[in-house]
Amino acid sequence: MFFVISKILTYFFRPAIWLVILLALALFHKNPRKRKRSLWLGFLILLVFSNTFIVTKITGLWAVKPLPVTQVFDVGVVLGGSTVTYEKKYNRTTFKGNIDRLLQAVELYNEGKIKKILVTGASGNLIYPGLKEAKMLRSFLLNIGIPKQNILMDTLAEDTHENAVYTKKILQQHPRLHSVLLFTSSLHMRRAMACFRHEGISVQPYTTNLINSEVHLNVEYLLIPSISNFLIWNGMIHEIIGYGVYKNMGDI
Repeated sequence: MFFVISKILTYFFRPAIWLVILLALALFHKNPRKRKRSLWLGFLILLVFSNTFIVTKITGLWAVKPLPVTQVFDVGVVLGGSTVTYEKKYNRTTFKGNIDRLLQAVELYNEGKIKKILVTGASGNLIYPGLKEAKMLRSFLLNIGIPKQNILMDTLAEDTHENAVYTKKILQQHPRLHSVLLFTSSLHMRRAMACFRHEGISVQPYTTNLINSEVHLNVEYLLIPSISNFLIWNGMIHEIIGYGVYKNMGDI
């Protein structure tokens, strides 16, 4: 249920949507004063939300900072969500922006810092509910040579709360797995940790898709707009909405 709600709310709160609405008002509103006001507000949104310095400093306050891995963990839990999809037309699996979390887990597995990998996630797609992310991620892990006995899978979780719920059930079936390293993006990690701890699962975060908050004293970083920054804002707004909804529902 939250998956559908979060998708809808996130669309309405995207800065790009606000920008389009304001530009439409600037073009078509009958009142000249309101047209001018809409134009200036649209310009302000474009200026603020496309600025690299502003987006990295603000989102850096929300993102969870990375911690060093100083022990061997029994299992690394990799959360699904915009990691992989299937292109039916070309009969090809396509990896997406959040695949970093799986690649980081594979690297730590190869280094002997995690003993098993647990992938969790249902479809993640409103149009193709039959495409299970965890199943596709498991196939990838098998294809690169990770033994099947070292791969655990949950294909039922449709949101972060359910990631924690179904992971807990799997861990209960494998009582020898005690220490858990949690893999997800730095913006998502705050909500993910809250969900897992709410279910009584003690985790150490391993953040991926890092937000670099280092200040660069050059014109491009400080002044030149970048459309890609809108995507970072989308992610943060989604997480803030999600955290608030989960808090209200008692899931964290």
